[in-house]
Amino acid sequence: MAELAAVIASTHHPFYYRASTAQGEDRPAFADEWVRKITAFRETLTRANPDVLVMVGSDHFHQLWLDNMPQFLIGKAPFYDANWYNEEREFGLPRMLLKGQEDLSGYLLREGLDAGFDLAFSNELRIDHSITCPIITLRPEADLPIVPVYTNIFAPPLPQPKRFVQLGRTIRELIESWPSDQRVAVIGTGHLSLELGGPRQFGEHGPDPEFDRRAVEWIASGDLEGCLSEVTLDSLHAPGNATHGFMDFMLMMGVAGEGAKADYVDTLDLFHTMEAYFTWYPKGAPAA
Repeated sequence: MAELAAVIASTHHPFYYRASTAQGEDRPAFADEWVRKITAFRETLTRANPDVLVMVGSDHFHQLWLDNMPQFLIGKAPFYDANWYNEEREFGLPRMLLKGQEDLSGYLLREGLDAGFDLAFSNELRIDHSITCPIITLRPEADLPIVPVYTNIFAPPLPQPKRFVQLGRTIRELIESWPSDQRVAVIGTGHLSLELGGPRQFGEHGPDPEFDRRAVEWIASGDLEGCLSEVTLDSLHAPGNATHGFMDFMLMMGVAGEGAKADYVDTLDLFHTMEAYFTWYPKGAPAA
């Protein structure tokens, strides 16, 4: 059977690529520290030596719109075009072409349906920065096949937080039952407190530092019970108008497992958001 080699969760700041490649007067003062932290974080995936990446993210109204908004969707294509024109224009993100792992996509779709998740799928999925940003930070060679998993965190009615956790648990069960000798890493990205287009967007830190502190503690300690007891669809409005992306972190906690303490934790407080990076090794940390 396949082996779950690593579970990795992070934020996905679209300006990292531009900040990290800028030179001279265009290079932000925080870029060097950010690059240092990302370089260390990247090593956690390299050490896991995966063969395939299951990538959990959320479409930012690029391909999916209110005329057809699935709650959970699996990409099932041989290749994925990546990044959209506005992401190239605003964030400087490059065009990318990523190879798909169709066998695993098909397995997760079929077995996920049988496990109680009415998953949507797409054979023509163009992906955006929620998936390409962690590839840029964690595997810039972009040489591993992927299985994209999109969740709805933007367009109400949203699934309940517990449903994200349940999907995370199911994804792990299905990966570990996949009849293959492949090593699989699951990488998911979301948000801590986040404000988009609102009065708290460009503060000195994230819009709700106290929520960020508790969120990092929940994730790092694997405290799913405590997290689920406090986080609701209504409560997520208070830390910032885009904080429902935290549910993708909850999905990743479901993959990691109840009480699973992260093997790697790091954060970076930028000018308007807290960046956070977590890695779990289900079979124990590989040798350095």
